[in-house]
Amino acid sequence: MNIYVGNLSYSVTEDEMGELFAEYGEVSTVNIITDKYTGQSKGFGFVEMAKQADAEEAIKALNGSLVKGRNLKVNQARPREERPRRPRY
Repeated sequence: MNIYVGNLSYSVTEDEMGELFAEYGEVSTVNIITDKYTGQSKGFGFVEMAKQADAEEAIKALNGSLVKGRNLKVNQARPREERPRRPRY
């Protein structure tokens, strides 16, 4: 299951986020979204967990939890919507 993690501190690393979710089960991937020009975290990311039950437990436990001074927003990720491409001039 793919999990959205929002309101991340900009200093949280993918390793730290993986360790946090690993307490609830096997973590397949961790991806913190960054600005393509600066490399700075955008304050959200995604965690993929192998088992649905583990993912649901992690969502319940971690949603609203305090990590590095920020209350996390954790829920099941929705499929990415296709946005219309803007013309380039």
